[in-house]
Amino acid sequence: MDMSVNIAGVEWKNPVTTASGTFGSGAEFSEFVDLNKLGAVTTKGVANVPWPGNPTPRVAEVYGGMMNAIGLQNPGIDLFCKRDIPFLRQYDTRIIVNVCGKSTEDYCEVVERLADEDVDMLEINISCPNVKEGGIAFGQNPKAAQEITKAVKKYARQPVIMKLSPNVTDIGEMARAVEAGGADAISLINTLTGMKIDIHRKTFAIANKTGGVSGPIVHPIAVRMVYQAAQAVKVPIIGMGGICCAEDAIEMILAGASAVSVGTANFHNPAVTMEIVDGIEKYMQQHGFADIADMVGIVQ
Repeated sequence: MDMSVNIAGVEWKNPVTTASGTFGSGAEFSEFVDLNKLGAVTTKGVANVPWPGNPTPRVAEVYGGMMNAIGLQNPGIDLFCKRDIPFLRQYDTRIIVNVCGKSTEDYCEVVERLADEDVDMLEINISCPNVKEGGIAFGQNPKAAQEITKAVKKYARQPVIMKLSPNVTDIGEMARAVEAGGADAISLINTLTGMKIDIHRKTFAIANKTGGVSGPIVHPIAVRMVYQAAQAVKVPIIGMGGICCAEDAIEMILAGASAVSVGTANFHNPAVTMEIVDGIEKYMQQHGFADIADMVGIVQ
């Protein structure tokens, strides 16, 4: 049985990776997870300079999931290259670096810096607020999404995955925009914008007022958007959003995802990614699939 997948020319041993920001850069989970067993590890977002992140509290539990407004706190590209890449290189897994920025120049600087590093793919988080556009995310405007994709591709030596925001009217239009800009693959969905109010303190549960909602509650929305994106573009899709078990991952694959990314579930079950790899394999045996590619997008 062939569990391997080819995403934009990069061979993964299986279709399971980790969602950015939920797995650090692998080190803190390495005691619980055999990183060799994962198709890829996707790192926390990294910027050209260290970011302090948002004021606290930054995380709240919500019905069916969680909400966060971490603000992409990260130590910056210099420390990342010195500490995190050598750590991940010890393992037999693909390395996907998630890149964030506040301007086109920020993104390009990080991508250019990573050109000579031993990493396999880049995932560009276009849900960051675009400072020049007055805080609207690059990923909410098709023209801006296409432009940032084009700009990043000029500097990238590795295949570029554009991570799409679900906070848009038409996800198919966004998928087509980044494909037109030269994206090698797309990943979706990022978190949905939400709000929680603490009725006892009569204030916002998160200092930022709004936060990104993730977990099982967003899964059906994510499956719908992955399906719509798969209908709209030819490039491979990495599906994510509330994947908590093998069934959730298989649903994404049948909807059109070539690979899946597991996020919030890591917080309450650190071994979940390994369980999902095993569960997909078992499903393939039970349903007579010799190759995982035969499952991708078969539900039309």
